[in-house]
Amino acid sequence: MKILVINNDGAGFANHLDLPHGTTVEELFRRQMGSQAKADSYLIRVNRQPVSRDQVLVDGDRMSITPTKIEGAR
Repeated sequence: MKILVINNDGAGFANHLDLPHGTTVEELFRRQMGSQAKADSYLIRVNRQPVSRDQVLVDGDRMSITPTKIEGAR
């Protein structure tokens, strides 16, 4: 399946990814952000709606990852 991932962390980027069917939001978050990233430090949305970490992604979804705090900001 193909989905669009929008990462708003740092300079940000968007990329289409081919993923196996059954991939969850948490699996994709770990793949994109690494094992050290804390999911509770980000607002994760699929198709502009907040979602749970166990939601299964489907073909054509759009997932965005936005930090809730910007480093250096007061």
